[in-house]
Amino acid sequence: MNENKTNINYYPGHMYKTRKDIKNIISNIDIVIEVIDSRIPFSSRIPDLKNIINGKKSIIVFNKYDLCDESITNKWIEKYKSEGSIVITSDAKNSNDYKKVIEEVKSLMIEINEKRHLKGLLPKKAKCLIIGVPNVGKSTLINKLIGKSILGVGNKPGVTKKLNIVKINEYMDLVDTPGILWPKFENNEVALNLASMTIIKEEVLTVEQIAIHILKKLSDYYPSILKSEFGIEKYSDEEIEECFTTISKSKNIPIKGEVDYERVSTLILNYIKQEKIKKITFDRI
Repeated sequence: MNENKTNINYYPGHMYKTRKDIKNIISNIDIVIEVIDSRIPFSSRIPDLKNIINGKKSIIVFNKYDLCDESITNKWIEKYKSEGSIVITSDAKNSNDYKKVIEEVKSLMIEINEKRHLKGLLPKKAKCLIIGVPNVGKSTLINKLIGKSILGVGNKPGVTKKLNIVKINEYMDLVDTPGILWPKFENNEVALNLASMTIIKEEVLTVEQIAIHILKKLSDYYPSILKSEFGIEKYSDEEIEECFTTISKSKNIPIKGEVDYERVSTLILNYIKQEKIKKITFDRI
């Protein structure tokens, strides 16, 4: 990973409050369902999650799997599995992938209820906590689990505002949480990857910074996408004006004296946000 340190900070008060709320209820939780973005399977993981969930059994859901570069993301899946994690993939196209979550919850509850039996306690319904960064698709997954749309879903961070208890079925209930981040990002790479997938609000980094990061990633890893979508062979900071001029012309954005960097940058970011660009993974092992 890129180890460039960063001063980028995005930690609203409600995220701090959510962390406190989770710590207050975690003793009553049986299983934690961690939802991450398959396109950034390192950057979208909450780094101190183990401290938050206090040893509870957990499942990692690689969401938006249909948007990732499977050959790269699968390396992360194998890495997390080798570390002992239970991993499930989920995507917008597969309406039945939620069943994998339910089956894993049932399986984990067998062990939990066996321990309860030894203590003379009755079996219990699973109480699950679903957690992840903003805009990672938690609400979409919950709606799939329920079988109908009861939670607001939007392609922007911050739809869920507070902890909500959601009854799923006779096997499990969920505690839905607002998306949370952490007080300081490890490095620029993580912050820019999060921003590229609309996980950090655009006001935190300039749209130009985010767009340039996307172009660099495409140039390094997916030059054919860079060429087909934006008409340039390779991105270079030394040739930024030429690159943005070429993109302006290919997308019919008027150049009035000079390139409209903000408009071109917004267009580039929207290609990710609107899922016009697929089969990409920015994190590398």
